[in-house]
Amino acid sequence: MTGSSTEKNIERAREQVRILTDKLGRVPTACVVTFGCQMNARDSEKLTGILIQAGFLLVEEESADFVIYNTCTVRDNANQRVYGRLGVCGGFKKKNPHMKIALCGCMMQEPSVIEKIKTSYRFVDLIFGTHNLYRFPEYLADVLEQDRQIIDIWKEPDKIEEDLPVSRKYPFKSGVNIMFGCNNFCTYCIVPYVRGRERSREPKDIIREIENLASQGVIEVMLLGQNVNSYGKGLEEDISFPALLREIEKIGGIKRIRFMTSHPKDLSDELIETIRDSKKICRHIHLPLQSGSSRILKAMNRCYDKEKYLALAAKIRARIPDVSITTDIIVGFPGETPEDVDETIDVIRMVEYDNAFTFIYSKRTGTPAASMPDQVDDKQAHEQFDRVLAEVQKYAKKQSSRFEGRIMEALVEEVNENDPSLLTGRLSNNVIVHFPGDHSLVGSLINVKLNECRGFYYLGEQV
Repeated sequence: MTGSSTEKNIERAREQVRILTDKLGRVPTACVVTFGCQMNARDSEKLTGILIQAGFLLVEEESADFVIYNTCTVRDNANQRVYGRLGVCGGFKKKNPHMKIALCGCMMQEPSVIEKIKTSYRFVDLIFGTHNLYRFPEYLADVLEQDRQIIDIWKEPDKIEEDLPVSRKYPFKSGVNIMFGCNNFCTYCIVPYVRGRERSREPKDIIREIENLASQGVIEVMLLGQNVNSYGKGLEEDISFPALLREIEKIGGIKRIRFMTSHPKDLSDELIETIRDSKKICRHIHLPLQSGSSRILKAMNRCYDKEKYLALAAKIRARIPDVSITTDIIVGFPGETPEDVDETIDVIRMVEYDNAFTFIYSKRTGTPAASMPDQVDDKQAHEQFDRVLAEVQKYAKKQSSRFEGRIMEALVEEVNENDPSLLTGRLSNNVIVHFPGDHSLVGSLINVKLNECRGFYYLGEQV
């Protein structure tokens, strides 16, 4: 679908919204509900942009005239949350005959989910998956014109569509997809099955998008991919992720560059040196560990062992002394023993993470790990989780407090939710600081003195 056909379909949808406006006597409302990761959040910005161009008024209430759930399926309970929300939404639809309900995202790539929706949630009007999101303008026009259920799920993508409308949450920062899909097939993860294999965007398209964002006042970009370190594989142009970063750094107006997520097996010396030498790339690397046990890492198909991970973390710390390293840890993977958890705690003590997202393993139907023997019972998993969490928090507080008393640059992101006299800013290393200030500073980079560490955040003052 070309850019012109996108515009044509948005105009079709716009005409239907005009007709609906006359029927309702008001502008029709739309609500986008997002589950899951930064990739889903970025997809929702595209969905929102299309709905706004079609003439909808965006609201947060799920009783809106058009509701779309952008779903996640990393864990089984994510699916159950969507079914619960659908049940409530079905009640709204009974009261509003003009209401349309749509589903998209990772969960829709599972055939069992589609069958369940066909059987139990027949009031859903539109269903599509991760590979054909760019056709949403066409689906939106069709579902507004026709009184029938539309289901279009693709097993594989046919292309990467550029230049879809986008409505960003923040005017001064933005996510930017640099690649889609994943080739790693970790045994606990459903992502490669629902997002597909790795596909990198052309560098010229990424640069053009970021130049356009800079012209609109964006000063910070977050480069998004399931494994950004493998960016460039499969492209005709010989380009690596560090080379892409260096090109983005040249773009005027962009002051900060972030990225998510790095797989340890692909993090190169070139990337470490590029971050070290950069004045724009943020001093924060998210480096998922998952487990400190080499035996469990092998069962997870992580393609590194404890020793390789520790060597990589030590190299990063040595070459970029002011970097913050955060991580993901799974506790309770099939076959894991307390001794394996001891290995994880050993890594936490040696790396001294600035923060960690710690999860209890959740059996994900459709992944190899779900059928592995020796599934860990809930009681043991929670006991080991508490041990890991206590260790993470101890070192995170130690790492955060090392900046106390220093003056650092913060991007002011918002007025503090709990105290309107304070602003909330984010440092290059991803640490949060709250400090007194006027709302006019939101979107600015300012120097802040970090007066007091409160564990995972600071209280400070503008200097």
